[in-house]
Amino acid sequence: MIWRYLGDKEVIKSVSVSYMADFKAYGFCRSRTKCSYAAESVSENFSSAPIDVVADVKTEKIVVLGGSGFVGSAICKAAISKGIEVVSLSRSGRPRYLDSWMDQVKWVEGDVFYASWDEILVGATAVVSTLGGFGNEEQMKKINGQANVVAVDAAKNYVANMLLPFFFLAKCASQSHLHMLATGIPKFILISAHDYNLPSFLLSSGYFTGKREAESAVLSNYPNTGVVLRPGFIYGKRRVDSLEIPLDLIGEPPEKILSATENFTRPLNSLPASDLLLAPPVSVDDVALAVIKAVTDDDFFGVFTIEQIKEAAATVRV
Repeated sequence: MIWRYLGDKEVIKSVSVSYMADFKAYGFCRSRTKCSYAAESVSENFSSAPIDVVADVKTEKIVVLGGSGFVGSAICKAAISKGIEVVSLSRSGRPRYLDSWMDQVKWVEGDVFYASWDEILVGATAVVSTLGGFGNEEQMKKINGQANVVAVDAAKNYVANMLLPFFFLAKCASQSHLHMLATGIPKFILISAHDYNLPSFLLSSGYFTGKREAESAVLSNYPNTGVVLRPGFIYGKRRVDSLEIPLDLIGEPPEKILSATENFTRPLNSLPASDLLLAPPVSVDDVALAVIKAVTDDDFFGVFTIEQIKEAAATVRV
């Protein structure tokens, strides 16, 4: 892949830059970038002296926040199966159980509030957040809301800090280039939660206000590439150390029943809190595959409901 930059007469005559680290300019090039100036001297005819930039075509690389958890580990596993490079950031680091795919993930132990983003986000084309949880009001607002807002801000502002030295080296850091650098990591994908058609006084709890604060941060900073998935109850085989909890035995039968009776129960959906009984559970594998869809499909962005998550997963599973 070749890009040509028509520089002015102040540009350096010969540039040879090799990034053996995991460098990606806006996610377009990886591992190696080589620039060469064709002419011995710079003339006033700027168009006759292009800089050719040759770069390896990138592959996708995602950073999964909470990657060692139930949903996060499913996303990591699905991404590895699709040839996507994966970094996981979580407070527990690498899970204690063993599985063959796990050796292909870079497991980072850390807290999102104190993370070394300059190291974690290197080369990432998307950030996937599974951060969330329960507790008292203050804890839920922090875990579900503030933690995700911090991550969104870090992802949005990351590239400008990383690429500025490169642009100054080439002496072509105009205002337009600096504005372009501010786009940050290209995509942000948030695992949020279905609201179950709950009345407003219940949606004012720290859990839901935190989730909606996180959603707002994603959609405002990533209007054309941000993805918010709103699953209901997520089931699957959950691993806790060496113990496997078969949540699929709880979630899969209701999902099949509710899917089969959807046409009959749809009129009840407008009733307050009706989705506590009528919203079908979602397989953790479907959530993971919907994330893969978001990572690989540039036309896939916005807010997605339970049914839309399943539809997206089906397109990837085929």
